[in-house]
Amino acid sequence: MNTGRRGWLRSIGIAALLTMVVAPTPAVAQEEQKPPVTVPALTDWAPESGSYVYGPRTRIVADTGAERRVAGTLADDLRAAGHGTVPVVRGGARAGDIVIDVRPAESALGTEGYELHAGKRLSVTGATGAGAFYGTRTLLQLLARGDRIPAGRTVDVPRYKERGVGVCACYIHVSLPWLENLVREMAYHKLNQLLLELKVKSGAHPEANTWGYYTKDEMRRLVALGEKYHVEIIPEINSPGHMDPWIENRPDLQLTDSDGTRQPSRLDITRPAAFDYYTSLMDEYAQVFTAKSWHMGADEYMLGSDFAKYPQVLKYAQDRYGPGATPQDAFVDFVNRVHDHAAGKGVDLRIWNDGLTGANTVPVRTDTTVEHWLNVAVKPSQLIAQGYSVMNAAYSLYLIRGGFHSDTGSLYDQSWDPRAFEGEKLTSARGVTGAKVSLWPDNGRGETENEVAVRLWPALRHIAQATWGVPHPDATYAEFVARGTAVGHAPGWRDLTRVPVADGTYTFGRSFTASVQRTADGYVTLRSAAGCLAISGGRLTLNVPLQPGVEATWDTCDATNTLQRWELEPATGGFRLVNAITRMALTVTDDGRIVQYPPDQRPPAVWPLT
Repeated sequence: MNTGRRGWLRSIGIAALLTMVVAPTPAVAQEEQKPPVTVPALTDWAPESGSYVYGPRTRIVADTGAERRVAGTLADDLRAAGHGTVPVVRGGARAGDIVIDVRPAESALGTEGYELHAGKRLSVTGATGAGAFYGTRTLLQLLARGDRIPAGRTVDVPRYKERGVGVCACYIHVSLPWLENLVREMAYHKLNQLLLELKVKSGAHPEANTWGYYTKDEMRRLVALGEKYHVEIIPEINSPGHMDPWIENRPDLQLTDSDGTRQPSRLDITRPAAFDYYTSLMDEYAQVFTAKSWHMGADEYMLGSDFAKYPQVLKYAQDRYGPGATPQDAFVDFVNRVHDHAAGKGVDLRIWNDGLTGANTVPVRTDTTVEHWLNVAVKPSQLIAQGYSVMNAAYSLYLIRGGFHSDTGSLYDQSWDPRAFEGEKLTSARGVTGAKVSLWPDNGRGETENEVAVRLWPALRHIAQATWGVPHPDATYAEFVARGTAVGHAPGWRDLTRVPVADGTYTFGRSFTASVQRTADGYVTLRSAAGCLAISGGRLTLNVPLQPGVEATWDTCDATNTLQRWELEPATGGFRLVNAITRMALTVTDDGRIVQYPPDQRPPAVWPLT
């Protein structure tokens, strides 16, 4: 038997046998030729033989200041992703190392493109720190599938410069951990703009500090995270419509109709004091935000009404621009004055498109970026022809709490890209800055933050793909979803659905005893003989009781009632209770009542659980 085998070996030759043993099957060879799985997908992958192996001796080699900043962030993220502690060193790369290279002369890569080469070592090259940073996002996604990366090279440059997510945290407070998760996920998928409509607690105008605001320190923390991860956080105070969060306690600034009725959501653009008030808020935001853009909204100013009910607006326009002026000219005048205030501080202006109906004789400043969401008379092609930069913020990309949700699968199957606006499909991308998905709280109690997150991640990955690369990298949407699942979540992403205690009956200090049960979306309900703990009183805003001081009550249990869901927030000595929708914490009054308050107004109660 052995003699026969030795004869067979001699007859075919040792070299030929080795070839038979190690040569991959045709299917395996074809698989090795495919680009590694990432989101956005790599479309310029040139495979090579062998592989790069990440291991315990891996170092990050970076020399210049820009390179070391990228390397430091990468080291943090490798550790957060469970890949160990990797030292950052200068010079002398060896096998297994990661090399960060910023070369300004590589102008073909643009400001955000990069080249990645995997061989015995792995190098990431960008013309800027941002480009090298995005190359490290690809590296992190490749390592999410294991420590061995197929050898090859890619040059990866975004198709659009603005790749974003818009969040209205303007009425319903969105928790800071949720926003921090969003920033990390955006960066991981190479999105670069978080357009955030929100209220920052004002020192100049304390009368405006109705809930739900953010403190300046909270926003500084978010802005710092955005800067670390190359996500520009662009603030918005919507005006001159939708101003009710700011002027409900300022009737002197509210637009008054011909019947003498004040409109708490509309700023009176004819009053100098209104412009001064708005720009003072802009200046206060400049203490927190570092973005080079300001979003003033400018949408739906006459929503549900018309200019004819406000004759003072027409008079203002005619006094300023002559007898041929229209009420719309007064609106455009306000936009342009805000533009000029921002430009004086080196900041660009952004607005929504629906106010540009063509009824104006005064044009909006052409260096204003227009975010197109609604199909009105003036089309995107006309705006671009007039010299405006236009971002696609189509209604089809919206996710609304308790309402419309973007059909990501359908958009993917249509090979949607940022040229496809509401009402018009452009043949060229000229003048189109990019696109964003938008989250709105129209029915603030319709879904919890954790439920919104489940809906968001597929839409986020799709907009990343459509704005960075080709819109349809996989044959089916199911394959694209699998691509997203394979790369997973960003390093440092927190699972906010984890509940820190097991289901069971607990006594909350001296206040009450209740059965604690986890909900499907990662909160808890508190059930006693009297019912389920809820926030149900007070004046409603977007269907949510947002007044501080509203008492928590024991209501009839209803699994669909999101106001009966609570976050158990660990604290020294026990737990705080934060309502899943109002985002206010419970505190105990001197007379024993349990009420909700923002944590910076009243210290939250901390309950030991027994």
